[in-house]
Amino acid sequence: MPKWSEEMLMDLWMSLLLLWITCVPCVSTTLIIGQSKSIQAGGSAAVASRLGEGQRLLSRAKRGWVWNQMFVLEEFSGPDPILVGRLHTDLDVGGRNIKYVLAGEGAGTIFAINELTGDIHAMKRLDREEKAEYTLTAQVVNADTDEPLEPPSEFIIKVQDINDNPPQFIEGPYRASVPEMSAVGTPVTRVTATDADDPVYGNSAKLVYSILEGQPYFSIDPNSATIKIALHGMDREMREEYLVVIQAKDMGGHMGGLSGTTTVTVTLTDINDNPPKFSKSLYEFVIPEDLPLGTMGGKVKANDRDIGENAKSSYGIIEGDDQGTFEIATDAQTQEGILRLKRPLDYESKRAYTLKVEATNLRLEPSSGPFKDTATVKIVVEDADEPPVFSRPMYLLEVNENAPINTVIGTVTARDPDYTGSPVRYFIDRHTDLERQFNINVDDGKITLAKPLDRETDMWHNITVTATEVRNHSQISRAIVAIRVMDINDNAPEFATEYEAFLCENGNPGQVIQTVSAVDKDDPIQGHYFDYRLVPEMLNNPNFTIKNNPDNSISVLAKHDTFRRQKQEMYFLPIIVTDNGNPPMSSTNTLTIRVCGCSKDGIVQSCNVEAYVLPIGLSMGALIAILACIILLLVIVVLFVTLRRHKNEPLIIKDDEDVRENIIRYDDEGGGEEDTEAFDIATLQNPDGISGYLPRKDIKPDLQFMPRAGQQSGPNGVDVDEFINIRLHEADNDPTAPPYDSIQIYGYEGRGSIAGSLSSLETASSDSDQNYDYLREWGPRFRRLGELYSVGESDRET
Repeated sequence: MPKWSEEMLMDLWMSLLLLWITCVPCVSTTLIIGQSKSIQAGGSAAVASRLGEGQRLLSRAKRGWVWNQMFVLEEFSGPDPILVGRLHTDLDVGGRNIKYVLAGEGAGTIFAINELTGDIHAMKRLDREEKAEYTLTAQVVNADTDEPLEPPSEFIIKVQDINDNPPQFIEGPYRASVPEMSAVGTPVTRVTATDADDPVYGNSAKLVYSILEGQPYFSIDPNSATIKIALHGMDREMREEYLVVIQAKDMGGHMGGLSGTTTVTVTLTDINDNPPKFSKSLYEFVIPEDLPLGTMGGKVKANDRDIGENAKSSYGIIEGDDQGTFEIATDAQTQEGILRLKRPLDYESKRAYTLKVEATNLRLEPSSGPFKDTATVKIVVEDADEPPVFSRPMYLLEVNENAPINTVIGTVTARDPDYTGSPVRYFIDRHTDLERQFNINVDDGKITLAKPLDRETDMWHNITVTATEVRNHSQISRAIVAIRVMDINDNAPEFATEYEAFLCENGNPGQVIQTVSAVDKDDPIQGHYFDYRLVPEMLNNPNFTIKNNPDNSISVLAKHDTFRRQKQEMYFLPIIVTDNGNPPMSSTNTLTIRVCGCSKDGIVQSCNVEAYVLPIGLSMGALIAILACIILLLVIVVLFVTLRRHKNEPLIIKDDEDVRENIIRYDDEGGGEEDTEAFDIATLQNPDGISGYLPRKDIKPDLQFMPRAGQQSGPNGVDVDEFINIRLHEADNDPTAPPYDSIQIYGYEGRGSIAGSLSSLETASSDSDQNYDYLREWGPRFRRLGELYSVGESDRET
């Protein structure tokens, strides 16, 4: 609505309001005055008439108040206080000295009463929304003594509402959403406005809703404020968001009412109403035939105008790939169809493919059919130089052990799959044949033996053979060749272990001495069978014989019971073992048999002949143990005597109460520099330097300095002062002396000093002259130090 129209309506409304306010007090005052006169004229007749009407108020004691319920208009802002009403009593007759008193809510501040006339005025501007009514008490008292003439009476002043508050949307602005393509009348959302005016009095709080902006897309119910779809076929892909302005107007929507507005942002949510659409109907790709499996060969893209889950599609190949050479997958990020290689390509067998791919929405609406689209993909296979291809990925060959060198084991073949057909050369990867046991013909791939093989050493040999194109050496293929070494009977059987049998002297004839079995390194297909026999010269052996067992072993038996260790301690029995190979292999193995002494139960006790010559009841082991004990006792005695001889007393006797470190004290202090008897002062002179020049060893001199001969001095008549001056003069005039400072050390200290010696040795004072008791006053840490020095003083005194 234009601004000037609102101002004109507001002025008209204020004029009517002022006219109504002016008329109401006059009518009210006239009514009250008329009633008062009628009461004064009628007196008790009026009371009787009221009793006749059944009013309970007149059943009380005689009252003189005359009033009505009072009202005051809110927001009145005239120049003078507004008259609310007038109080009157029957006691107010003839010039009687009375006055009116007002008390209660707002008395004296908001409301004031004329003490003489009883007129009540509103002194302030009132707002019904702050307080709707006021409860007051009126009373008539003596004007001179303030003595109540009647009991107080309570009455109410109500603030009458005017339309001074516009509607407000407390929760606005609003946001709402509705699916696209919704039917007309579909509810979107509901708004709510509030009006602070009195909802009971008049139409000040009666609201009516309308749309200021948003037609023709939306409508609103004027009473319930429900926003609904008003236009059919609202498509999110055309427009996603709408701004709707809602108005709420009071006074039932009539002219002069106040209004408030709010905005509602309506967003259309997506539904799957658009199928995927390929950007092109034909895609062409060129893929090399050596493309690795699983590698991407191309991309296709079907666009969908929907968003979110409704825009996701899956791709598939529906025609042109009967062999399953390709597969297509969906990229979750870009929603593209990734064409990958599933099986190897071969340019020589098939050079082009025509595929038909389909894109289908993953999410379907129940009311709509499946959304899909198709496109054609043409793939051209590009020829590539491929490596040779072996006839088999793995070869299994066999060769007999001990086969002669250059024996052909087998042949491997490979070909160049390219259209040009390059010749192929064969090689053995020597990393798999470190001992170079095999060779291969580079032209025809025949594998031959380079060294004899032994199955018992290695049964299998795995080598790698490479095939290389002659025209392009970088194209290499590999194949594994497993060579099995076949067994031949080239190993003789032998005893399974080093057997040593024991024969009891008191054994019975026919007793089994030992069970013997044999092993063979060969591995015949039909299994092992061994034949055991004694050597020909032992066939008539009077002592032992053999017997075959079912488990391919033999038992050695004793023929008699007259074996004695004194006669023969050990026997050797040679046995020939022959296998069942072709040709048969045999070996002679010797069984050692020892004659032993056994118990009655047949348990071996001793197999040595020396046991018969030892004393009765004492074996060799016992004698060795006794001798060892005697030697050990002798060693202990010798060590004990040696330690006793070399044991000395301790050098220092420690005092239990002396907690100091062990200090070795030397009382010989020497006589100082004046003591010429303690040592010869002539030792200060360098014996080598007395007779001549002492060369420097720290530097190499540039020229030889020839010093003058030194002054000869006797050992007892040396003048040290003169000696030092000579040495100082030589050092100052030595051209080989270094340019840096050097320290000259002289042992002589001088013949005397005015200050005297600074050493505490040979001084007049001693430690005994000092008092160390003050150390005890320094605390517990120094108390022990003071005691130590006190002990030293006491030792000196004693």
